[in-house]
Amino acid sequence: MVLKVFFPSCCSSAESGILIGRWISEQNSAVILAVVHFPFIPAQVKQYLSEVQRVTKVSVSVLGSWSNSKQEKEESLSEFLEDLGTIFSHDPWIQISKEGDSNFWSCSTLQKHSNNPKEEEIILVYYDQRKVMLSHLHPPLDTAAFTDHKADDASKLAAIFDTVAKSKILFMTDRYDDGPIKLTHWQSDGVEASIIVELMKQASVPACMLLTFLLSLISGICRSRVLKFWPLSFLWSKLSTCEQLGHRLQHLQVISSNKKAQNHTQLMRKANIFVSLLIDVALGILLMSWLYRKNRIGHLADTLIPVADHVAEELQDLLQWLMGAPAGLKMNRALDQVLGRFFLYHIHLWISYIHLMSPFIEMILWYVGLSACLGLTVALCILSDIIALLTFHIYCFYVYGARLYCLKIYGLSSLWRLFRGKKWNVLRQRVDSCSYDLDQLFIGTLLFTILLFLLPTTALYYLVFTLLRLLVVIVQGLIHLLVDLIDSLPFYSIILRLCRSYRLAAGVKFRVLEQQDGKPLRLLMQINPLSYGSVVQTYRLPTYSCYPKDTWTSLCKKLFLGELIYPWKHKGEKQD
Repeated sequence: MVLKVFFPSCCSSAESGILIGRWISEQNSAVILAVVHFPFIPAQVKQYLSEVQRVTKVSVSVLGSWSNSKQEKEESLSEFLEDLGTIFSHDPWIQISKEGDSNFWSCSTLQKHSNNPKEEEIILVYYDQRKVMLSHLHPPLDTAAFTDHKADDASKLAAIFDTVAKSKILFMTDRYDDGPIKLTHWQSDGVEASIIVELMKQASVPACMLLTFLLSLISGICRSRVLKFWPLSFLWSKLSTCEQLGHRLQHLQVISSNKKAQNHTQLMRKANIFVSLLIDVALGILLMSWLYRKNRIGHLADTLIPVADHVAEELQDLLQWLMGAPAGLKMNRALDQVLGRFFLYHIHLWISYIHLMSPFIEMILWYVGLSACLGLTVALCILSDIIALLTFHIYCFYVYGARLYCLKIYGLSSLWRLFRGKKWNVLRQRVDSCSYDLDQLFIGTLLFTILLFLLPTTALYYLVFTLLRLLVVIVQGLIHLLVDLIDSLPFYSIILRLCRSYRLAAGVKFRVLEQQDGKPLRLLMQINPLSYGSVVQTYRLPTYSCYPKDTWTSLCKKLFLGELIYPWKHKGEKQD
């Protein structure tokens, strides 16, 4: 049977001593965590290991001996290391020795309770203890293609990573401590720490308390009854800006929460939200500084009114074209004139409203520009709402045309069933047979003829305004796509993958260091980082915008029947 010994590369130059770690009997593997140097008292070592085992819940024990003789290996030291196996009752007793500056290592096992000891094949695997401890092993995303054999290998590998990660308290002592036990591990030369990080931790406590108080105050105002009245509740549910502010308010509550993250996923979620907020606010401040330079807001306000007038003039020309003979088509003149004048009157009202608001446009844009300090996503949502307000007349045209067209389509389908002697059963939601008298058939034929000949005129207006509405919806959809990208993209995880790829591990690979007869096979374990696509898929933040689940077939069916196509962003629905 093959015995696998995972040895930390930081201990390869350690002085002689005993090996402490965890024995995984299911895998016939030993995970070495540290080396205890001479001199030491065995009772103190056992007491120290029992304390570590109580805190970490990891069965840490003495697994064997380590010999690193600078000169030729002494016989007395060899006998002493073998005698240690009688004090520390572990079977098998692992003996690893390094002779001088040689690259050749010897590794053997001593079976205490076996009558017929067999020489086991030993594989010595070096691993970077710091990287393994700080990394997090991710399960595979494609579980369908994951066989039972691969799943077993992944569970074995996870046991090794968990052993090193849970033994963090073992690595908090260095050689400068005055304790009776001296250890060699990845932090034996000094515990890794940062003064800036410690100062930020101390300063974050009062900052989080203040932020929590402010957020609770804002949340209380948002939950008050004043905002539940009809005008305010309607605006809160329809405006993208209000929805985005509520979404960011929840993010701030998650960050400022005093509750400690229970696992790696919650910790990464908090970090991703924090970095996403920082990047969002930084981009918003850059946008705000660009807007307030060189009087760009004034130029934007001066451009907005001519653009609105130009759009209104183009719509008027379009309606005049529809009221004539569009593309040589013969329309119903009376209905054509009624619809054209109705829509022209709406455009006239819209132009009057725009010119009435023109003196205040620059002041409104000036205050709207200040909202960019809340983040680029808030500024983009305000832009989407401004586009919705500026194109409200197009939306009204679309709704009028769609309702009129839908009424005629359903009227024609109902009258067509009348010709065939059928009717729609509302209670059972099906088509049943029905007998009609002569008067009903005559009235039905008359109405069917009228609706059929008026349908081309209505369909033409509906087609034109549906295309205009879809153009506006596409622009708003692109804006919301950018907002969702900023909200959901795990920036911290991506930066971590870029700078410290070993922190996000997808697996490991092994490289052969030495393979010689009579010597243990020596391998180097290296961490395979998670791919960028898997990082985004694993740590993507939830958003509050969802896109239509309708297929292209159902969407075309809605357009053909005249059912309203609402904006692609639906409020109040959470998408993971």
